[in-house]
Amino acid sequence: MARRARILRMKDLLSLHGKNILGVNPPVHDFAFYDLWSKPLGLLYLLQKVREGNCDVRLIDCVRDGAEGQMTFGREKIAKTEIRKPDAYRHIKRRYHHFGIGEEAFSQRLRNVPKPDAVFITSAMTYWYGGVRWAIEKLRAELPGVPLVLGGIYARLCFEHASSLGADFIVAENWEPDAAYPAMDLYGHPPYGVTMTSFGCPMRCGYCASGILWPRFKRRTAEEVMKEIDFQASLGVIDFAFYDDALLLGKREYFYPLCRELKARYNGALRFHTPNGLHVREIDGECAALLKDTGFKTIRLSLESIDPSVAQESSGKVLRGEYAAAVKCCREAGWRREECETYILLGLPGQSLRSVAETIDFVKACGAKPKLAEFSPIPGTKFFDAAAKEIPEITAEPLLHNNSVYSSWISGALAPNELQELKDRARRP
Repeated sequence: MARRARILRMKDLLSLHGKNILGVNPPVHDFAFYDLWSKPLGLLYLLQKVREGNCDVRLIDCVRDGAEGQMTFGREKIAKTEIRKPDAYRHIKRRYHHFGIGEEAFSQRLRNVPKPDAVFITSAMTYWYGGVRWAIEKLRAELPGVPLVLGGIYARLCFEHASSLGADFIVAENWEPDAAYPAMDLYGHPPYGVTMTSFGCPMRCGYCASGILWPRFKRRTAEEVMKEIDFQASLGVIDFAFYDDALLLGKREYFYPLCRELKARYNGALRFHTPNGLHVREIDGECAALLKDTGFKTIRLSLESIDPSVAQESSGKVLRGEYAAAVKCCREAGWRREECETYILLGLPGQSLRSVAETIDFVKACGAKPKLAEFSPIPGTKFFDAAAKEIPEITAEPLLHNNSVYSSWISGALAPNELQELKDRARRP
């Protein structure tokens, strides 16, 4: 019978003192994966927090092999090894891979660090739990008797499933990080930095888990954010990704002063990026000009769809005219078409292919670049419930949440050739 994890409250986790703590970011098991501004930020905040409590901390990031790969604005190709597909994917005609270091390299890294008194294991996408289980199995074999503590997004959203993966403890409650900064120094020379000015989002879109993971929207002080950026800049970091879900909300009272401070302190020496997408309703001429002047290099815009029914489930956060005006402001501020990438949702329950195609064409007509974001049913969201009515199996098997195969192989919302046609349509100038 599989070991079942016990619940560990965050306050008990943070009460550790005088301990050797090892953080582990597991490898990824999936059909495709790139390190696209992808760092285990919650784990890094946690490691810094316990370090402030006199713990000695180490990190093994299984996704990175330790070599300095070629990176372009946060995108890095990761070493991969083909592995057997889980039974849930047996009908999918695509190759499945282990992304990151292998068993021998992981064992060697474990031997190179002091024996920990506890291991903190993070988790990201719910359908990546295969890599989490792999890490737990290897840790159990290499470090018998050492408590293994599992947390992160998968643990929060799929608590019951995660509890049976083999960890000793599971942390499934919300924690608003209050460490001075994420422990990015554990990477030695990190290729980029990460920061957040806020946790959560005040909007409640039907497909997004932000409101579940962060029940309340909390803005950090500008001083905290600047301290975080200063620390990572001292490590030689030049590029910074803002992980915010609502970066521009309250822009005049908060974001504009932060930009002016960044400009005054670094005067273009740092470059900033917004991989999570900006609320285009907040982008006017002044905002676009300030973003450009501050040093924001790659921006992502959130449109989702011009279909009114989909837009309503996006908290009604953008209308056609608002999007067109925002793109116009960005182009006038100096961004090229390919730099104004715009997220378009694809594969939502009940969404028509025609509406996706029309949204792609609309984005192009406005002078921006479409970027398709394939739907993943996330537990606890409105669209997950809608998807579960059609495919009840997704409630028990997180592998079926996988956005890269959900629409074309799991839900059957569109055939693989239809998906490819939409991708080709988005790529064409």
